[in-house]
Amino acid sequence: MNGPSLALRQRSLGDPSAEFPLFPPLTRGCPKTSTAELAYPVEVDYDYAKVDRTLFEQQPGPDIARWSPLLPPLDAPTLGEGGTPLIEFGDVYIKDESRNPTWSHKDRLNRVTVSAAVACGAPGVVVASSGNHGASAAAYAARAGLPAIVLTGDAPPAVQEFVRSYGAKVVSVPVDKRWPLLRQVVDELGYHPVSNQTVTHTGHPFGPEGYKTIAYELFLQLGTVPAAVFSPTGYAELLYGVWKGFAELRLLGVTDRTPRMFSCETAAGGPHAKALAAGLPAAIVEIGPTDAYGVACPVGGHRGVVAVRDSGGEAVLVTDEDLRKAQRDLARAGLWQELSGAAGLAGRRRLRRDFDGPVVCIATSSGFKDVGVGGERYDVLTDPTLDDLLP
Repeated sequence: MNGPSLALRQRSLGDPSAEFPLFPPLTRGCPKTSTAELAYPVEVDYDYAKVDRTLFEQQPGPDIARWSPLLPPLDAPTLGEGGTPLIEFGDVYIKDESRNPTWSHKDRLNRVTVSAAVACGAPGVVVASSGNHGASAAAYAARAGLPAIVLTGDAPPAVQEFVRSYGAKVVSVPVDKRWPLLRQVVDELGYHPVSNQTVTHTGHPFGPEGYKTIAYELFLQLGTVPAAVFSPTGYAELLYGVWKGFAELRLLGVTDRTPRMFSCETAAGGPHAKALAAGLPAAIVEIGPTDAYGVACPVGGHRGVVAVRDSGGEAVLVTDEDLRKAQRDLARAGLWQELSGAAGLAGRRRLRRDFDGPVVCIATSSGFKDVGVGGERYDVLTDPTLDDLLP
């Protein structure tokens, strides 16, 4: 541990002058600036003047509590999240988040959000998720001794078994029923929500704070600030968290610049691309057919708009074909990623632009979680020859 949390308050992204106490977490967005059509998230503000700059001289490793002064209070035990490798891949670096305890970036978020549930004395946690988020929330809830309810839709069978293995109550419901049911669980049972409840995405206000630690690690692993970061983007909590981490490094005087942030969304939807193109704070879109279910989000949020806009980045739309090629190429280099998890590399390739400095593509989760994985059966060779063994 590197000292207690220096978190002070919650602050609206819609109007920074709108401030609220640190607890309870405002899981339904800013009550002052949000409307029926647009919900603004809140973020956590810190006593930055008290941050010891030697915090950024340590080597990255598992357990994000090493960054505790710049995180909300961590009252839930760790599973060893963070400290993921940075791997050279051609002319880019891959930040491989599949190396986290439940094999996705969501572990960083859930260490923080389940900690909030513990701090609030909640009887359990509830999440609406078809994949990584549900599995991670179930694991961290189990570690903290809390029951978890996971409301899912058409998650792959292997992923559903993964979630159930942690003892979570997994219920498959139609997509349009998930969030009303989640709100009912929160209001009537008192469970702590770790996913979105609002018309445009706000999610849990503490969630992106866990993702900031990726920025801290990248700075230490590279020895500099990357020129650009390409992130798979669904609701943009990851994108915003990484951006905020680099903005804090600059605010603290540890660095003198920040990277350009690129949201990499499926071309079948792309709410942040739509919002940025139209100059809107957030947007909602129709989702077309895609196998990239992890980033196929019809609802965008203001966080993604802020990260791209304020960093001078762009929104990049990628097709399933782009994603499959990136996924194949990563796997051939020993990095098996979920289709959605390859969106960062696919977006970098789609943009085709040179940068003056290192470029990082975040890879978010294991290929084990893809649709159809584990369904194929292979022939047993009863009398194999050497020719059968050759690639």
